[in-house]
Amino acid sequence: MEVCWDQLLDCSNVTKSLNMHTDKGKYSIETHDSDILLSNKQDKSMQTNTGENSNICEVLGSSLIHKSGLEKHILTEEESYACEVCSSSFSKKSILLEHAKKHLGNNSYPCEVCGFNFSKKSHLMVHMQKHRKKSFPCEVCSTTFTQKSNLLKHLRIHTGEKPYSCKVCGTSFNQKSILESHMRTHTGEKPFVCETCNSGFTQKSNLVRHMRTHESLDEKSCVDEFSIQNSTLTGHGETIPAEGRYSCEKCGCTFLQKALLLAHVRTHPKAKPFSCEVCGASFSRKSMVVSHMRTHTGEKPYQCDVCHSAFSERSNLAMHMRIHSKVKPYSCKSCDSSFTQKQHLLEHMKRHTGEKPYSCDICSSTFTKKAHLVGHRRIHTGEKPFSCEVCGSAFTLRSSLFIHMRTHTGVKPHSCEICGASFHKKLRLVVHRRKHTGERPYSCQVCNSSFIQNLDLIKHMRIHTGEQPFTCDVCNSYFSDKACLIRHKRRHSGEQTYSCEVCSSSFSQKSNLLRHMQTHT
Repeated sequence: MEVCWDQLLDCSNVTKSLNMHTDKGKYSIETHDSDILLSNKQDKSMQTNTGENSNICEVLGSSLIHKSGLEKHILTEEESYACEVCSSSFSKKSILLEHAKKHLGNNSYPCEVCGFNFSKKSHLMVHMQKHRKKSFPCEVCSTTFTQKSNLLKHLRIHTGEKPYSCKVCGTSFNQKSILESHMRTHTGEKPFVCETCNSGFTQKSNLVRHMRTHESLDEKSCVDEFSIQNSTLTGHGETIPAEGRYSCEKCGCTFLQKALLLAHVRTHPKAKPFSCEVCGASFSRKSMVVSHMRTHTGEKPYQCDVCHSAFSERSNLAMHMRIHSKVKPYSCKSCDSSFTQKQHLLEHMKRHTGEKPYSCDICSSTFTKKAHLVGHRRIHTGEKPFSCEVCGSAFTLRSSLFIHMRTHTGVKPHSCEICGASFHKKLRLVVHRRKHTGERPYSCQVCNSSFIQNLDLIKHMRIHTGEQPFTCDVCNSYFSDKACLIRHKRRHSGEQTYSCEVCSSSFSQKSNLLRHMQTHT
C-alpha cells in the first residue's frame, strides 16, 4: 500500500488519511505506524510537545500529542458504521453515507433521524423501526419486537402452531424458511457449495460449520489485515498462544478449538474416532454412534402416522412416507420409471446397462442387487429364516412372507382394470392381463407352442424331454407336474377336498366333482 506521508496533528486525522488509502477502513501493522502519528513537524506541534508523551493508546500503543486526539483515536478504533445493504464497515458515519449512494437507484428515501438513504420506501419503513421504541410485546414472556410480523412468528413458539407442512412427509414447521430448507432433504438440492472442496450442503449453517474444517492457524494469519470494528491486531495475536493450539497429527494443521480439530480430522480418510461400546464398530461422527446403538437396543422412535410403521432413523421414516404420498422424485431417463429412493433408481439402471455385479460362488448366477444374491444363496443352503406365525410356512425372503400373509388376511391389492379381478401378487395380475390382450411371450422351440407365462412353458417342455421330477414318497410314482403329484397323494390319504353343494358328496379331484355336478342338472 502506498502512503502519502502527510504531516498530521493527531490520530483521528491519520485515520481519515488511511481510509483514503485502504479498503473499508482496514489497517495492518505496517500502515498504522506510531512514527506517522508523531511525524508532525509543524511549529504548533513542537511548541506543545514537552518531550514526554503521556497520551498513549492502550490498544495499539500509539503516542498522541493532545488528550483530545487520544479520545478521538479511541472512538475511531472502537466505533464502526456498517452498511445495511452489503454489510461493509466504515470508521466514520460520513464515509458510510457517501458509500450508501452506490446502492441508490433513481429514487432516494432518506431517514430523517440518521440520514441514511434507501432506494425503496419499504426499506425505509423497516429501517425506521430501529429508531422507534419496541412496541409489540409478547404477552407470554414479555419479549418485545419492532415489527408485528416478528411477534406473530415468535408467538408460534408458545402456541406450538406449525402452519407450514411438507407435502412429501407431512412434517410441519412454524416458519416458511425452515420448510424450504427441509424440502431439500427430499429433492436432494444442495445450493450451498464449499469453494475449497466443492462439498454441497442443504443449509448455509452447515456450510459455515464445514468451512471450519478447512481453517488452520499458521504464522501468516497474524499479519493479515483486520477491519477496524473487530478486535485489534495486537489483541488477536494474544488470543492464539502457541501452547494453546490443537494440532492434527496427520497434516500438522493447528486449530484454536478442539471441536474444530475433531471436525477437521474427519476430512481425512478412515478417520473414525467414535466407537460403539457393544460391538466395537467405529464411526466418524458421534450422531452415527447414537443411530447405530439402536440396532442393539431395537429402539425405533420414529413412527408413521398413517400405518404406524416404526423406524430407527428419521431419514428412513421420510423415505417411507413417500409410499403414502406416492411421491417418486427419482426418475429413470431411459424408461420413465420413477422411484422413492435414489438407491432404487441406481439399482434399476443396472437393468438397462445389463450390469450384474453380484455373483453366486456356487452356481455362478449373477444379480443386480446384493439382497437378491443373499436370498438366492438360501436356495443352496436350504435356509428359510422367515416363518408365518399363522400356518408355520417358511420362506427364504422376507418379501415372500409378506406376500404370503395376504392369503390369511385376504388382501388382494392388485386389481385388473378390465374385469376387476384382484390378486395377491402383482406378477399374477401381469399374467392375467395377457388373457385379455392375447399376448403369449413364451414359445416352445420344438413345436412352436406359446404360453402366457414361463412356468407353463417349463411344464410343457417336460413333454418333449420326458422329465418327471416329482416323486410320490408312498408308491414312488413319477409326475411331470407338482399339481399332478398333489392330486395323486389324495388317493393314498383318502382326502376329498372338493364337495358337492347339492348332496354333500366329496371328491379328491376337481374334475370328478364337475362330472358329478352334471347328474344334478
